[in-house]
Amino acid sequence: MGNILKISEAASLALHTAVILASNPKRLISTKELAEKLHASEAHLSKVLQRLEKSGIVQATRGPKGGYRLGKDSDQVTLLEVYESIDGKLAYSDCLLSECICNGDCIMGKLLSDLNSQVRDYLTKTKLNQLAKNISRF
Repeated sequence: MGNILKISEAASLALHTAVILASNPKRLISTKELAEKLHASEAHLSKVLQRLEKSGIVQATRGPKGGYRLGKDSDQVTLLEVYESIDGKLAYSDCLLSECICNGDCIMGKLLSDLNSQVRDYLTKTKLNQLAKNISRF
């Protein structure tokens, strides 16, 4: 079954990584450890972490005992900020079809418009610390 909410694998990895780091604020976590936890490619996750670091969401410490931690307090980072650091501005679409056929009112009503608003509101209002308290530390 398809997923109505399309989100890139990179953005999904970024969101999961940010919450994991938020749940372990005093600990540096290596790319390897994060990749194992997320069942992801280390190379792909490294690229995601570089983008998160560039945006200031995570901070890297280099070297054999290095790793990543959040670059900001977890109560200051929204899910939207994490998402947009990877995929750019959250785009809206009011039509499920690649080319809109509903001249005027959409056959589907305001479904997509309402869903887009709800998703944006959730991502804007939800901070990393809110989700971090719901997961176990590793």
